[in-house]
Amino acid sequence: MTTHWILGPGAIGRLLAHSLAPLVEVVVIGRRELPSRQVLTTPEGEARTQHLTLLTAAQLATDTPEPPAFVHITTKAMAAEAALASVASQLPPSTPLVLWQNGFYAQPRINQTWPGPVLCATTTQGAYLTGDDGVVHAGRGPTFLGDLENQHAALAETLAAQLNEAGFSATAVSDIRQRLWQKLAVNAAINPLVALNGVRNGALQEAAYAGHVEAVVTEVAAILQAEDIAPPSGEQRDDAWLALVRQVIANTAHNKASMLQDVEAKRPTERGAILGPLIASAERHGLTCEALTALDSALAALEARF
Repeated sequence: MTTHWILGPGAIGRLLAHSLAPLVEVVVIGRRELPSRQVLTTPEGEARTQHLTLLTAAQLATDTPEPPAFVHITTKAMAAEAALASVASQLPPSTPLVLWQNGFYAQPRINQTWPGPVLCATTTQGAYLTGDDGVVHAGRGPTFLGDLENQHAALAETLAAQLNEAGFSATAVSDIRQRLWQKLAVNAAINPLVALNGVRNGALQEAAYAGHVEAVVTEVAAILQAEDIAPPSGEQRDDAWLALVRQVIANTAHNKASMLQDVEAKRPTERGAILGPLIASAERHGLTCEALTALDSALAALEARF
């Protein structure tokens, strides 16, 4: 049976583990021990219990499970390289990696240093943790896979087929860089606002937040045009990006965004990976980004109080 390692037992990591476990051998690797009995709550409210193999990196060194067909890195963007380093000595250098990070920080860095194939995944699956033994699948959405140089199309197709069988609605694509920037646009419009206001995604549909969402989307649309990232549909630039953001908000209305989960747990957020690339791009292209920098400053101030 094919083996998949998952580095990072966070919300997406555990959702992925629950989904793949009936089909392949799954090993979930984290920084601390977690119960093997794990509960997934489906979007319909059904609780499903599975016993998963959860190990620390230290335990992995002594247990040495079968070499994996894929290593999924599902940590936060700023922790991805350290997570890989913690297990790299136990991996053949040709092992394919799959990067599930938000933003556009870890992907180019790991792609430049790892000798084997590096696939990038972007998903609008919504999930949040309910403790050491529970994850809620809050909303379904498509997943796209590919590599930044479009050199591993067959590998992406193979993984997409397995993920589809696991219920992840995955598609292998040749334009993953564009899709990562599109996801970045969505994350920038949703995650900081829900994190700062302590609300779930669906609250951004309310009139009180509409102006904030539109201000961010207007800045992001100009930045993406400068980066030659096409709008997601044939509509005018701002309208297309705003429609995409609103659709994701509606699809994940009950989701507790990862950045909000970080704030509630008093952990550093992924603002550097989500807002950082957009602000840096705006500066390179001489564009204004007052809304984005205001969000970044507010999150920095909030993190400083942790």
